[in-house]
Amino acid sequence: MNLSSMLAARNAQNKPVRVGLIGAGKFGSMILAQAKHIAGYHVVGVADLNPAKARESFKRVHWEDERFAAKSVSDAYASGTTYITDDAAELFAFDGIECVIEATGHPIAGIRHALAAIEAGKHVIMVNVEADVLCGAWLAQKAREKGVVYSMAYGDQPAAICELVDWVQASGFELVAAGKGMNFCPHYRYSTPDTVWGFFGWSEEEVRAGDFNPKMYNSFTDGTKAAIEMAAVANATGLDCPDDGLAFHPSGLQDLANVFKPQSEGGQLARAGLVDIAASREPDGRVVLNNIQYGMFVTFRAPDEYTRACFQQYGLLTDTSGWYGSMWRPFHLIGLETSVSVLSAVLRGEPTGSSTRYRADAVATAKGDFAAGDYLDGEGGFKVWAKAIPATKAAAIDALPIGLAHHIKLKRPVKRDQVISLDDVEIAADQDIFAMRAEQKRLVEG
Repeated sequence: MNLSSMLAARNAQNKPVRVGLIGAGKFGSMILAQAKHIAGYHVVGVADLNPAKARESFKRVHWEDERFAAKSVSDAYASGTTYITDDAAELFAFDGIECVIEATGHPIAGIRHALAAIEAGKHVIMVNVEADVLCGAWLAQKAREKGVVYSMAYGDQPAAICELVDWVQASGFELVAAGKGMNFCPHYRYSTPDTVWGFFGWSEEEVRAGDFNPKMYNSFTDGTKAAIEMAAVANATGLDCPDDGLAFHPSGLQDLANVFKPQSEGGQLARAGLVDIAASREPDGRVVLNNIQYGMFVTFRAPDEYTRACFQQYGLLTDTSGWYGSMWRPFHLIGLETSVSVLSAVLRGEPTGSSTRYRADAVATAKGDFAAGDYLDGEGGFKVWAKAIPATKAAAIDALPIGLAHHIKLKRPVKRDQVISLDDVEIAADQDIFAMRAEQKRLVEG
């Protein structure tokens, strides 16, 4: 609760927190939008493969031209302005940058960037959840060895869920479940980039008028992003994914504690200690009353009768028994809040959630029957969706992570809803990433 005062003290000593950002897309733009309003928070450099597009992002979020006109990283450092480059290595090599935010959304690039930043002795804020699920536990281990912080990005849902989990445990309640809301029906699972806009109710004219990426939106629609984020939460908190993937239980705010408790207690969970999704639609498409589509939640149990009575006395939303309660956050503002992670890492040496274990994975699962020789097209595409399952199960079948399922060739046929294994595909590139994955598998927790 004292990050702002800690930052003010540093700024008074003329020691601003100095940051490098990789990726100037939507998330990066939101980071930049707030950065200019935070005294003592200096974005020294921004790396993007398309510098011209990065400059457009600065303009879109109302930066004056002179504020991002630095000629080099050292020029930006000295003048308090920002340098734009197409080479992220410039940020790693510059000693004045304390923390790097990885916001590219590309899982393989994200891992390489994070590792390079850690080896350069810089804290890493990993916006790129796809990269985090691929190798986050291994990267976190590398960060600890170097004495730096590897953190989830505050403002994104996994970090907010971790904060709620921490609140439950620090308060002495019994953690039961954690998750997020999502607009989901079972048939959404097989959505493709060609059909996705129908699920949003947008006309062709509205889509043409906007800057929309169909694969990105489809990854939200078909449940892939949910699997990635919930696997990351499991790896950060020690909770588990359900054995057969997320169930997407429909639930409104008033029903969270009734739904997200064990079946033995009248709920929908196979057992306590799981992550899952509160779907905002019923299986028939009806909108759930008081749904938490943009929110995050935890459910927990009172440890004794006295605490149970307090739940009632202070208006906590509970199940019908009064033993189980829920807490939620109704929104998340993604990049607008990510400075909290940067300041926590630099000023406190603490992450806002970190995948410190390999407990869950998001694995590629076929959307249809495909033949040997077909190419998978990754997250949000036509061929695969991601299933969140325990790491023990993923490791046992050598499952193909969703982050490595882009433009990879099948060497034998697969059936709809089949989890694809490494034995099913030809591995021809990115050998370094597969080697890192092998290292992560050694960290599997049962």
